[in-house]
Formats: sequence, structure tokens, C-alpha cells
Amino acid sequence: MDSFELNKIVAAVLLVALLVIGIGKLSNVIFHVDKLETPGYTVEVDQASLTSVGSIKQVEEKIDIAALFVMGDVISGEKIFKKCAACHSIVKGGKNKIGPALYNVVGRQVGSVSNYKYSKALSSYAKEWTFEELNGFLIKPAKWIKGTKMAYAGLRKEKDRASIIKYLNQNSDNPLPLP
Repeated sequence: MDSFELNKIVAAVLLVALLVIGIGKLSNVIFHVDKLETPGYTVEVDQASLTSVGSIKQVEEKIDIAALFVMGDVISGEKIFKKCAACHSIVKGGKNKIGPALYNVVGRQVGSVSNYKYSKALSSYAKEWTFEELNGFLIKPAKWIKGTKMAYAGLRKEKDRASIIKYLNQNSDNPLPLP
């Protein structure tokens, strides 16, 4: 192929590109649409029904944790915990990794492992890791406690959360009785 043929191909491609852009600009001029100053209709929204962190916590606290635990089992929790094991240890006397050691976590004060540097959000969160708190946190940690360093996306499936919580509870000196 000689340079003349190559020039014709390049010219054709450029002409098509210019036509597409030109037709787009021309259609905007011809079919000009004025935007409305006010919407055509309004949507009434009850402020109490809007989802916020506080209402998420209220909704999650209303979950029947006993019914949730029926779905999960410790063996599945051990398998699912392998995702967590990249950042957390679960053995008694285990060292902190990227995240704190989770042995004896159920019933423990949030942010209370002494040799681990927590985010300000977790260290100032004045609650215990109850079954309900763990359930809410495991759904989406960054939403449950704003400002946490934990970048994990969370567990959507209730069965997986129930299994993990049962597994965490079992890995304790004094496992709490399940509700």
C-alpha cells in the first residue's frame, strides 16, 4: 500500500469523526431543550424513614439475634473466618496482625486490646462486642462505626454473619450462652 492510499484512509477516519462531532453539535442547536426551574412533581419523604447510621443501628438492633443464630454453625464460621485470618488471629495468646487478635472478642469492650493501635472511632466507641454489635459491624464495618480503619466490605449473608459470630464466641475462655 502506498502513502496515497494510507492518506485516503486517514482522511476518511478524520472525516467520519468530524461528522459525528458536527452532527452532535448541530442537533444540540436544533433540538434545544430548556430545563425546568421546578420539578414536574415532588416526592414527599418522611425524614424518619431516611437511612442514616443511627437508623441502621436501630434497625439492626431490632433483628432477632436468636433467629439469626439458628441459621449459622461453627464449622461454617471456621471456614468463613479464613477471610478474616489474613488480618486477625483467633488463637489464645495470638499476636495482633494488621487487625487486633480476636480471641475472647465476644463480650469484650470495643477497642480494648492494649498493645494494638485502634482508629479514633473504635477507641472512642464505648460499647461491648455483643452479638448484636458484631452482627451490625460485620454487615459493613465502615458504615457501622464511621472512621474505622477496617476496610473490609462486610458480610451480606445473615447465615455467614451468624456462623462467624458463633465461631468467635466459641474461641473464648468463657463463651457466652447463645440467645
